[in-house]
Amino acid sequence: MKIIICGAGQVGWQIARHLANENNNVTIVDSDSDLIRRATENIDVQGVLGFASYPDVLEQAGAKDADMIIAATNSDEVNMVICQVAHSVFSITRKIARLRSQSYLNAIYSDLYREDHLPIDVVISPEQEVADAALQRLAAPAAFDKETFLKGTVQIIGIELDIDCPVIDTPLKQLTDLFATLRALVVAIRRNESLFVPTSKDQMFANDQVYLMVHSDDVSRVMEIFGKKAQKQERIVIIGGGTVGLSVARSLEKKSDKFRIKMIEKDRKIAEYAAGKLERTIVLHGDGLDFDLLAEANISTADAILAVTDDDKTNLLSAVRAKASGCEIAISLINDPTLIPLMNPLKIDAYLNPRATTVSSILRHVRHGRISQVYSIGDAEAEVIEAQVLSTSPMSGQSIKDIGLPEGTIIGAIKRKDEYIKPQGSTKISDGDVIVIFVISRDISELEKLLQVSIEFF
Repeated sequence: MKIIICGAGQVGWQIARHLANENNNVTIVDSDSDLIRRATENIDVQGVLGFASYPDVLEQAGAKDADMIIAATNSDEVNMVICQVAHSVFSITRKIARLRSQSYLNAIYSDLYREDHLPIDVVISPEQEVADAALQRLAAPAAFDKETFLKGTVQIIGIELDIDCPVIDTPLKQLTDLFATLRALVVAIRRNESLFVPTSKDQMFANDQVYLMVHSDDVSRVMEIFGKKAQKQERIVIIGGGTVGLSVARSLEKKSDKFRIKMIEKDRKIAEYAAGKLERTIVLHGDGLDFDLLAEANISTADAILAVTDDDKTNLLSAVRAKASGCEIAISLINDPTLIPLMNPLKIDAYLNPRATTVSSILRHVRHGRISQVYSIGDAEAEVIEAQVLSTSPMSGQSIKDIGLPEGTIIGAIKRKDEYIKPQGSTKISDGDVIVIFVISRDISELEKLLQVSIEFF
């Protein structure tokens, strides 16, 4: 498949890396020569230097016979123009645009994106995606990572094992035997910065980061088994009143009147705007790093702090200060993936990565057809893929143990019609089953061959 990616920043870079690794023909366009050079030297892509909204630049990038264009520059308006040019001049069939401004995303203006108006097939909103991810983290504060699949039936949760975790040093097979009725499966372990899919003989150790595929009704029980106490989330302090912080606060207000929310915003205009949009949230104007202001927000008795400013260092340090003051849970937004290893030393419970969230959302739409959802794990280390099994797939009619899945791949959940099935080696995969698969990035191409749901198939 021939794909043009406009914008070689972090989002464009990650998407290009994913798609190039899957043997797609990828061309990346940017006006920054350093970004183009970085892309072409490190990934198997072609690079074109220039402004992606210019027809001659897109023609140079191969737009005449491109199957898809992804507009992921830093400008909403440029992304819109790219999609219009791609449609009107080159008749590119599939167009995806990243749009940040909430004004463009207002539901009452959705008619704007019709083919005869502004032809964008899929609109991606990074801020809204991050806000949704933040709400998921707050719902499961003991998990450092969380995403739902199968229309909410199944969740993948990431848990870091403490030294007093009741199930450490226990072989996974023994764990399965002990909790036979538990609808949960360990699908991956990160140990010493290495992520792998375990076998039934593997054990879990203290400080391991474990990814589990869990039926949504069993999440509380899993948390209890893994030594994570249930924590109420009613008193919440939000650092940052921008799009993400405002969206989270409004969602919490709608969800329940039990929430006691306080927001700290440094910019007076943004603070005043947020205060005007919120009903019960107390908005304080000032620096989230100000100890006195945090004290005014009663940070010592808060159940959780959510630091979502546009500055990583402010987010990290305000989260650290909040934890030191007695706040139970700290969740921080981190744009720079190189800062993620600081999470453990700084005792920050969970993080939000806007770029990873946006990449996951875009990949979900790139791999259309019978792949309905894609979630990126870590720094593009792995993916969780939800897909429907076709009759043409080698998986159909086979037991899981006979399929020959790549080493870094495991089926974590199966849905057959409306029935949830916990996968076992003897479980047969049927035509029409929807499966959720954890796969290490290096094995994605091999997995797509098994599924036969690559874009080319459709």
